[in-house]
Amino acid sequence: MSNPKMHPSITVERVVEIVERSHMTLDNPGLCCRCGEEQDGCEPDARDYTCEACGEAAVYGAEEILLMIA
Repeated sequence: MSNPKMHPSITVERVVEIVERSHMTLDNPGLCCRCGEEQDGCEPDARDYTCEACGEAAVYGAEEILLMIA
Protein backbone atom coordinates (compact mmCIF):
# COMPACT_ATOMS: atom_id res chain seq x y z
CA MET A 1 0.00 0.00 0.00
CA SER A 2 1.41 3.40 -0.93
CA ASN A 3 1.25 6.42 1.32
CA PRO A 4 -1.46 8.92 0.46
CA LYS A 5 -0.67 12.42 -0.74
CA MET A 6 -0.91 14.68 2.31
CA HIS A 7 -3.09 17.77 2.49
CA PRO A 8 -0.88 20.91 2.70
CA SER A 9 -2.16 21.67 6.23
CA ILE A 10 -0.63 18.43 7.53
CA THR A 11 2.83 19.47 8.66
CA VAL A 12 5.30 17.76 10.97
CA GLU A 13 4.76 20.54 13.52
CA ARG A 14 0.98 20.11 13.49
CA VAL A 15 1.14 16.33 13.77
CA VAL A 16 3.71 16.46 16.60
CA GLU A 17 1.43 18.85 18.52
CA ILE A 18 -1.52 16.50 18.04
CA VAL A 19 0.49 13.43 19.12
CA GLU A 20 1.82 15.23 22.20
CA ARG A 21 -1.70 16.38 23.12
CA SER A 22 -3.03 12.83 22.72
CA HIS A 23 -0.45 11.52 25.19
CA MET A 24 -1.78 13.89 27.87
CA THR A 25 -5.46 13.08 27.29
CA LEU A 26 -7.63 10.14 26.32
CA ASP A 27 -8.09 11.52 22.80
CA ASN A 28 -7.37 9.34 19.78
CA PRO A 29 -6.91 11.93 17.04
CA GLY A 30 -6.47 11.30 13.38
CA LEU A 31 -6.17 13.49 10.32
CA CYS A 32 -7.75 13.27 6.91
CA CYS A 33 -5.03 13.24 4.28
CA ARG A 34 -7.50 14.60 1.68
CA CYS A 35 -9.08 17.59 3.44
CA GLY A 36 -6.80 18.06 6.47
CA GLU A 37 -9.58 17.88 9.07
CA GLU A 38 -8.82 16.45 12.50
CA GLN A 39 -11.03 13.58 13.58
CA ASP A 40 -11.44 11.91 16.97
CA GLY A 41 -11.81 8.20 17.61
CA CYS A 42 -8.84 6.95 15.59
CA GLU A 43 -6.38 4.39 16.83
CA PRO A 44 -2.76 5.61 16.60
CA ASP A 45 -2.11 3.17 13.71
CA ALA A 46 -5.42 3.79 11.92
CA ARG A 47 -5.42 3.77 8.11
CA ASP A 48 -8.16 4.54 5.62
CA TYR A 49 -10.89 5.47 8.11
CA THR A 50 -13.78 7.39 6.56
CA CYS A 51 -13.59 11.15 7.08
CA GLU A 52 -16.63 12.71 8.73
CA ALA A 53 -15.98 15.99 6.88
CA CYS A 54 -15.34 14.93 3.27
CA GLY A 55 -16.40 11.27 3.19
CA GLU A 56 -13.12 9.98 1.78
CA ALA A 57 -11.43 6.88 3.23
CA ALA A 58 -8.32 8.91 4.00
CA VAL A 59 -8.16 9.32 7.79
CA TYR A 60 -4.98 8.07 9.42
CA GLY A 61 -4.02 8.01 13.08
CA ALA A 62 -1.78 10.91 14.09
CA GLU A 63 1.10 8.64 15.08
CA GLU A 64 0.80 6.75 11.79
CA ILE A 65 0.99 10.03 9.86
CA LEU A 66 4.00 11.13 11.90
CA LEU A 67 5.81 7.94 10.91
CA MET A 68 4.94 8.57 7.25
CA ILE A 69 6.09 12.21 7.07
CA ALA A 70 8.93 12.48 9.60
